[in-house]
Amino acid sequence: MLKKEWPKHSILAIAIIATWLKTYFVYKTSFSITIDNALQEFILFINPLSLVLFVYGLSLFFKSEKGKNRYLVTVMMISSIILYANVAFYRFFSDFITLPVLFQTENFGDLGSSASESVYLSDVVYFADIIILLLAIKFIRVKANTVKAISVSAQRKAYFILSAAILFFNLGLSEAERPQLLTRSFDREMLVKNIGMYNYHLYDIYIQSKSQAQRALADGSELVEVNNYIRANQADPSKETFGAAEGRNLIVVSLESMQTFPINNKVNGQTITPFMNELTKDKDTIYFPNFYHQTGLGKTSDSEFLFENSLYPLSGGAVFFTHSGNTFNSLSERLGDKGYHTTVQHPNAKSFWNRDMMYESLKVDEFLDVDSFEIGEGDAVNWGMKDIPFMEQSVEHMAEMPQPFYSRLITLTNHHPFFLDEEDQFIEEYDSVSGTVNRYFQTVRYMDESIETLFDELKAKGLYENSVIVMYGDHYGISENHNEAMQQFLGKEITPYETAQLQRVPLFVHIPGYGEGHVNEEVGGQIDLRPTVLHLLGIKTTKDMQFGGDLFSEEHEEFVIFRDGRFITDNNVYAGNVCYDRATGEESDPAECEPYIDQAMTELDYSESIINGDLLRFYSEEEGQLQPNNQMLEIE
Repeated sequence: MLKKEWPKHSILAIAIIATWLKTYFVYKTSFSITIDNALQEFILFINPLSLVLFVYGLSLFFKSEKGKNRYLVTVMMISSIILYANVAFYRFFSDFITLPVLFQTENFGDLGSSASESVYLSDVVYFADIIILLLAIKFIRVKANTVKAISVSAQRKAYFILSAAILFFNLGLSEAERPQLLTRSFDREMLVKNIGMYNYHLYDIYIQSKSQAQRALADGSELVEVNNYIRANQADPSKETFGAAEGRNLIVVSLESMQTFPINNKVNGQTITPFMNELTKDKDTIYFPNFYHQTGLGKTSDSEFLFENSLYPLSGGAVFFTHSGNTFNSLSERLGDKGYHTTVQHPNAKSFWNRDMMYESLKVDEFLDVDSFEIGEGDAVNWGMKDIPFMEQSVEHMAEMPQPFYSRLITLTNHHPFFLDEEDQFIEEYDSVSGTVNRYFQTVRYMDESIETLFDELKAKGLYENSVIVMYGDHYGISENHNEAMQQFLGKEITPYETAQLQRVPLFVHIPGYGEGHVNEEVGGQIDLRPTVLHLLGIKTTKDMQFGGDLFSEEHEEFVIFRDGRFITDNNVYAGNVCYDRATGEESDPAECEPYIDQAMTELDYSESIINGDLLRFYSEEEGQLQPNNQMLEIE
């Protein structure tokens, strides 16, 4: 034990400084937080203090040193776990944890190697402050308390006044740097950067609690304003394509982690997607190269939600978990009403992403999960079944379905961390600093082979000619954590503009016998899939509560909103709070993006209110009005 006696609150001071500096160190080394100026750096540096001072300071109310120290170790452990959980989560999702995600942990087990690849032995450094505190408790001897009770009380008051002052100082600087941060921002990075990791989680708890209260207090009158907005921005269907696939079977393929950049590209001189390349030139295929995913933390489940409902996913968590009991007016329900047999085929556990519950709300007739497939030797992947045998058996299922049917297939093999058996490797690995990027091209090539298998099997079973096949990428596969490798492959710097452009995912609409296939340069997103598909099948959506528009319509607005508030228009890309020229990637006049910023936030807010308030329970799409218990307010 050290002979020297240290000041009374030395242990508390060490705990605060250790957690403060560790958190700042983690900010700088483990998250890709963009800093544009010295003020932002200063805010990032001080923001851990605002809550740490208050929470750690509660130890001042403990009478014994032993009780005080136990409290400090406990709260430091909790803060370290929170911080580290975000680090591990960020490595895979490039985002921060939200409260609903904490209730989705059953998914993490199924992610298998994806989760294990996000944890390293060196991660013990994230708990270094606990080690420092324990050593301080063991070896530092503090002076006995000789201060009178009145002085102790005064010291506590002064301490918490200081704590509050730093909190309000932090919030003041944040508001100056980012006005309306807490009322307008959907960007979790922006929140962490300004108010800190620990305050962000408290804010998230408040937002989620508010969401639950919204449903309890909601009534259908809130839909009037939303409907007025939707009707004002509604696009009439294209006369040329409306009903072009009427009466046909609808086969939809969700292409796991498939981005657009591998298409019509090579790696090591080898073609990555030979079959999809041919589809881009096929006379019966319309290919959309400027089509973007719009998913959030729900990833694949969010892409399903977008496709089925033409509503945006939530800013935090996955709708499939947080609101699976809501009323929806899904594409499955509309097709079911038109006599379609509706199915989803996905060789994974039925409960993964809460699909067994959510599909009931979406009015899906039949869910063919992993138990519906025969997984032979060598056919398994960590999440279920490889894509080629999955396609073969999916077509066998479709051959037994009553027609017309709608069957949505969710692929699995092209999933992080992109490991593939040697016999399934049709091309060599790429050679970059990222093993993830290197393997990605191989699993994309395998996926391409599986799509060709799907087409061949449909033809063999006699289903091809009477079907329309829609295929789209569900979300990105390569996150910003691999920018160095992506810079090597693309041969250019990955700016916020390029990051936004890398959110492009392929969309193929294949109509056998159509004969007018082409590359459609229209800017669109997953929000547009529902009306586009329904119109192709000859089903009107004039009374539907949906934010997307028919991609074939002459009136379609080229305006794609990302879940975090970024957006793409026909002329501009808005990313990182900067307005770019979409054609050149150069910074453009901010005034060009300004009119769309409020519109983007308005649209996201409206969609969020529909989900949080479960507002569609008050609305009848058939009648185009509120339900009778809401005074039959017509909103035509």
